[in-house]
Amino acid sequence: MHAVRNIKLCTKDCLCLFVCPTGATNTETGQIDADKCLDGCRLCVDACPSHAISLVYDRYPEVKRKTSDVQSALESLLDNKVVQEAIALSVAETSEGTAKKLATALAKSNRILAEDCARESGYLIAQSDAVRQLLASMLDQPYGEDFPADAVSQLLELL
Repeated sequence: MHAVRNIKLCTKDCLCLFVCPTGATNTETGQIDADKCLDGCRLCVDACPSHAISLVYDRYPEVKRKTSDVQSALESLLDNKVVQEAIALSVAETSEGTAKKLATALAKSNRILAEDCARESGYLIAQSDAVRQLLASMLDQPYGEDFPADAVSQLLELL
């Protein structure tokens, strides 16, 4: 973990220069030398009056793969949230006042939860296997004349 400085926030108070035990901070260039920075030291972070310095991880933990049961449950929940969002939107269109506000809020809430489920299922990462499988399955199903099969094929090739 090393320190980084947001130049836009830095007010050049230079307290970081005085507290850094290794001289990793440089206010002339605005950079903090990650090689000199002590792992997790945070003296400069705590001293900075403009909160322009923060710590950044050097390594991130490996993301654990979800079991097929969890994956299936997420996809089911995603489908459910999409249906609930559509229902809430139709209620909002035909309502007034507080009922309309409540239905609109429910629609937004369901959208956010659906997006979370999609992300956790791997669908919001364009290069994921889930997206490739989804696109391939879309080409196998007849959707009608308006369906942009060429665009789906091209997108699948690009991934």
